[in-house]
Formats: sequence, C-alpha cells, structure tokens
Amino acid sequence: MSPSPVVNIVRYSALVGGIAYGVLHRRSLQAKYDEHIRSKAVKQQEDLIKKAKEEYAKLQAAKAPAPSANDAVVFNPEDPNFNLDKVIAYLEKL
Repeated sequence: MSPSPVVNIVRYSALVGGIAYGVLHRRSLQAKYDEHIRSKAVKQQEDLIKKAKEEYAKLQAAKAPAPSANDAVVFNPEDPNFNLDKVIAYLEKL
C-alpha cells in the first residue's frame, strides 16, 4: 500500500524545510566566523601599529639630544639665568 498524498506532502515539506533551515543556519554561522576573523585581523593590525609607534618613539628619543642647562627656559624674572629673548622665542613656538 502506498502512502497517502497528505503523508507525501508532509514528508517532502519537512525535507525541503530541513534543507532550507540547514542552508540558512550555515550562512549565519559562516557570517559570524567571517566577522570573527575580520575583527581578529583588525586587532592584530592595531597591535602592530601600536608596537611600531612605541618603537619609533624609542628611536626618536634615543636620537634626540639631551637638553642642556643652557637651553632650559626660565620664566622667573628674579632668577639670574632669566633671558627674555629665550622666553619670547619659546612662547612663539607654541
């Protein structure tokens, strides 16, 4: 005896519904995975940039000459090392 048409419709509907669910579920999982991979790559790039900036700052600090006592700007007019020309030049740089 063959199954009734209603049973066949239910069977094939369940089959098509399961396949459709599987396809949609896989797409959502793949999208989450792709986003995770992208965020991981962005974080890695940011870490590399941060490390490069730190190394560059260290390199620049090592190259920069140490300021001498004569180059220091004194803002106190009562100090014997006060030089108005240096104060004005310093303020112009800002």
